[in-house]
Amino acid sequence: MDSKRALTCHRKKTAAQSAVTCLFAGTMVLMAGLAAAQEAAPKPNEDTGFFGAIGRWFDQQADKMSSTFSDTRKKIEDFGHEAGVAAKSTAAGAKDAADAVARLPNARVVTGHEKCVNAPNGAPDCVAAAVTMCKGKGFESGKSMDMTTALVCPPKVMLSGRNTGPECRDETFVSRALCQ
Repeated sequence: MDSKRALTCHRKKTAAQSAVTCLFAGTMVLMAGLAAAQEAAPKPNEDTGFFGAIGRWFDQQADKMSSTFSDTRKKIEDFGHEAGVAAKSTAAGAKDAADAVARLPNARVVTGHEKCVNAPNGAPDCVAAAVTMCKGKGFESGKSMDMTTALVCPPKVMLSGRNTGPECRDETFVSRALCQ
């Protein structure tokens, strides 16, 4: 009977070890499942559901508005800089115009009728005509301000009822000049 008892005791000991091993393995599986559930569970400060979605939407809209305001501020600053540059260049232009007027104390506008000669390229050269008109009025130099162009035809062409033809030509005259 001793061998029977030893065998039973050995079996009970082996069974107990197997049970402890199974219990340990089961506990490990259960703990792994709990750990996975904790990782997947939302954090307590993170809202989920309808109200959480509304909160996230408001946060996104606030971020978009902030970026829009900063872009607008930058554009306004750039516009202000450009306006300053334009004002400086306009002021410089006004000063140049005032200086030009100040240099013309003896300038007068004269009227007349001085024919412009044709340049080699066929265009009228009215600079010389303006100078000639001004010198005739007692000034040293001048610049043309107003010119008149007319079609000049011989009388026989006009009497025949035509106002164009190879005999007709354009003539340009200086009618006003700025003399100094």
